[in-house]
Amino acid sequence: MDSEYFMKQAYREALKAYDAQEVPIGAVIVAGNQIIARGYNQTELLNDPTAHAEIIALTAAFNAMGSKFLDECVLYVTVEPCAMCAGALKWARIGKLVYGTKEPKCGFSTYLPSILHPNTEVVSGILEAEAGQLMKDFFKERR
Repeated sequence: MDSEYFMKQAYREALKAYDAQEVPIGAVIVAGNQIIARGYNQTELLNDPTAHAEIIALTAAFNAMGSKFLDECVLYVTVEPCAMCAGALKWARIGKLVYGTKEPKCGFSTYLPSILHPNTEVVSGILEAEAGQLMKDFFKERR
């Protein structure tokens, strides 16, 4: 299994968010080539502005691993994390971050690219077109 496979799993999570009328962002966390956690945006459902896909997946991963550190894990997320989520990834010491499409309005790299842990590897552009189109479709429908 490769990055595209796991990003497709994150994309499936994003579709759940889309169907729930949430901003369509999905995430999975992988350890040892197995998905240990999943999440999608649930800010409307939970009435919680911190209920981003990454935060939900992180909480599940901490429980699955029995640790607050995820240095051996990879987070796959369809859209570049915001600064809040990037901060959480720093404290979790995530080993690798893989995201699909950039978020030019509030992505962490726009504001503070160095916010991640210094050992976190970052890869972008996996299923970029699909993730970007899902976001465009979502917001186009709401305008």
